[in-house]
Amino acid sequence: MKNSISRQYIYLISISLLLLVFVLVFAFGVLIPEGKKYRLRHSELIKVSKKLHEYEDLEYDTTEKLKDLQQKNRTIITAFSMLFNPTRFEEQNKKWFSNLTVSKVNLSKKEGYFAIYEVNTSSEINSPKSFYNFLDAVNKSDWIIGVSFPIDFKRKGDLIHASFRMKVYCNNRDTNVSTSVSEAK
Repeated sequence: MKNSISRQYIYLISISLLLLVFVLVFAFGVLIPEGKKYRLRHSELIKVSKKLHEYEDLEYDTTEKLKDLQQKNRTIITAFSMLFNPTRFEEQNKKWFSNLTVSKVNLSKKEGYFAIYEVNTSSEINSPKSFYNFLDAVNKSDWIIGVSFPIDFKRKGDLIHASFRMKVYCNNRDTNVSTSVSEAK
């Protein structure tokens, strides 16, 4: 009996088997392990992307809140950056008093980002109402000012002599400290 399989057919089957073995070795040796690594990296990428979106949303919300607060508190923010000028303070507030003098501007302490100045004031007023109007005006002034107690009122004829201490708060920058101390002298 003669073999009916031709030589070309045997070559074709052997090359096909070699190619099948190569494909199987390549698939199990390279593609499947890399596919597992790809899935792990892809799942890590998804987790990191979710975190990134959360942080971007948080940044956007925080930025919007910051802009809103800066817009609402613009006058307070600018008041902290203003240097205290005693003569300007006297000019702005002399309408509430018959006589207003500001003396002894001292840098009392530095608290964190703020420098605090203590200011002694004495004034003569016609009525306590003008003093309360002055306090309202201080709240709307160019500086952050806290009036300290006790406020001493003494009657002198038709006028009331008032003396009190104020604390003026401003940014604690070297330029502010040196400039405001030289302005106060």
